[in-house]
Amino acid sequence: MPQMGNMCGYAVTVEVEPSNARHQSAKPDAQKEYMRYLAAVPGPKIVIVKDLDKPFIGSFWGEVNANMHKAMGCVGTITDGCVRDTDEMTNAGIKALARHTCVGHAYSTPVRWGIELEVFGCKVRHGDLIHADKHGFMAIDEEDQKNLLAAVRFMDENECNNLLCFSRNAAGLPLDEFVEEYARRGTQFKKDAERFFESLNQ
Repeated sequence: MPQMGNMCGYAVTVEVEPSNARHQSAKPDAQKEYMRYLAAVPGPKIVIVKDLDKPFIGSFWGEVNANMHKAMGCVGTITDGCVRDTDEMTNAGIKALARHTCVGHAYSTPVRWGIELEVFGCKVRHGDLIHADKHGFMAIDEEDQKNLLAAVRFMDENECNNLLCFSRNAAGLPLDEFVEEYARRGTQFKKDAERFFESLNQ
């Protein structure tokens, strides 16, 4: 749902298998236990859902689950399966990155949670920092989170100072001069980045 913008939060993970009715009888308390798992994790949270069905036949997500998860501090979901009730999910404030939409939820009982999953070819662990937008998502493990904010701020300033401001104000500059100056600034951009990241390792 790209109209809702970016989302950022910490991963909580769950597997579902909507085609399999046996999970409800085998784990009658699964929903409550899963909710207790959610409650024990500080937010903001992004729910990473692995759908075990291939092909997909049902959705873990809909109006009810969206509102329940929102009440428990979740801001969105990334699922390699389906979503439904997309208008209602939007109204609840739950953002979604999903492979498909579908018409029903089938048996949406949580199967396993708090485990490492792979969705869209990316491995995600409980507690990973997630950033997602209309282009896709990134999962950042704990050891890489320490200097992340400083690095993001630096690279944004580095791009603006060395490249973007020049390009945006280059109207009327002869193209051969633009090429030479842009190359010089590109070299400076790389040097500044190398210097910054070397300083983090000292």
